[in-house]
Amino acid sequence: MELFNVEQTVGEVVTLFPQSADIFKKNCIDFCCGGNISVKDAAEKRGLSGEELLSTIADLYKQKEHRNDQNWNEASFTEIIDHIQQTHHQFLQEELPSLSPYVSKVMRVHGVKYPHLVELYHLFNQLKAEFLEHTEKEDSEQFPSIKQYDHEPTVEHYQEATKELTDLEHEHDSVGDILKRIRVITNDYTLPEDACRTFQLVYKRLENLENDTFQHIHLENNILFKRLLEQAS
Repeated sequence: MELFNVEQTVGEVVTLFPQSADIFKKNCIDFCCGGNISVKDAAEKRGLSGEELLSTIADLYKQKEHRNDQNWNEASFTEIIDHIQQTHHQFLQEELPSLSPYVSKVMRVHGVKYPHLVELYHLFNQLKAEFLEHTEKEDSEQFPSIKQYDHEPTVEHYQEATKELTDLEHEHDSVGDILKRIRVITNDYTLPEDACRTFQLVYKRLENLENDTFQHIHLENNILFKRLLEQAS
């Protein structure tokens, strides 16, 4: 059974797959206040094909599905890093900028009634800045050093591969603390009864971001970094 069909409402599709909101927005389809009409009707109003629109969404959905049946304790350091970069880093580099305007809009529209959204806005932007800087440092500095050690396991390469691990773990702690604070101020992502679709979207995607981040940090701290440090013993 297909997950998406043109008779579903725009809002239903966004609920099933929050990242589809980016495609609707790109095609000037209102998923928030206008989310109660079918994908078919919404697409036709824009002179588009509902089937083609859903095909694009389905392709994106397949790309975003993360299959995690790999035994990472048996994988090489290079294989683990490639997975982190292609899965978690790519997700962050796409999701953080894409989600940012929705967080801003919810704060701007609903921040007076729900003051915690102002803090949420600042926490999200802090998270975005820290995480993008962190992943850039890993991609450009630490991960190449670890890969070099994986291919040429010398003492010198090992020192380079491990010299920043403590700092990276501290940065993971900082990101984790921000996500924990977001969960507290959103009351475990509990939506108010009058939450519009954009409000719902922000909470859904933030929770997805939290889930992906915890998988990401677990893979780095508890598998990649831990196994590296065990090489010294």
